[in-house]
Amino acid sequence: MNAQPPRPTPLEEFLEGIWRQNPVFVMILGMCPVMAVTVSAVNALAMGLATTFVLTGSALLVSLLRHWVPREVRIATYIVIIASFVTVVDYLIQALSLQLYTALGAFIQLIVVNCIILGRAEAHASKNPPLPAVLNALGMGLGFAIGLLALGSVREILGAGRLFGLALFGADFQPWGVMVQPPGGFFVLGGWLLLFNWLKKRQGRLQPAR
Repeated sequence: MNAQPPRPTPLEEFLEGIWRQNPVFVMILGMCPVMAVTVSAVNALAMGLATTFVLTGSALLVSLLRHWVPREVRIATYIVIIASFVTVVDYLIQALSLQLYTALGAFIQLIVVNCIILGRAEAHASKNPPLPAVLNALGMGLGFAIGLLALGSVREILGAGRLFGLALFGADFQPWGVMVQPPGGFFVLGGWLLLFNWLKKRQGRLQPAR
């Protein structure tokens, strides 16, 4: 009889989405908001935190209901749960900052169909108790937010000479207009992917052989 593999520790559950399975830099998921809202660090951070809230809340509820949801309607149930949390985020952002709400536009509502959220609900939250499900979802959400913030910061610095709206350079700075255009998003994402993959390979070489 084959021995069951050991369950991940709480720390491993949390760190999975931040490093080993980062949604942006490893799994390359959710590219629509990654490319669209990362023209500034503020927009990127807001979308990342909104997605983290929806991902964590839906994972908790899916985990709590995992024994009561019939298999035949599980996907529809997950979508209803996710849509409920997205509605909360939608009204919350609208109440806090109408300018931010306008900047994010339809991408707030499109969190419902973000493959990261539905994928974690189906692959992890529906098969695990609440604590591991929440830790894994929180790590995935923060990993996604880190990815968006990394892109948004570089694009805002190079494309506008600012970071979080604060000017970083003098009047002689010439913004790289391409960075706030779609091609700039692809250039910056490619650079971050190269760096992330290099760091992972370097970590693999430094680890002692077992």
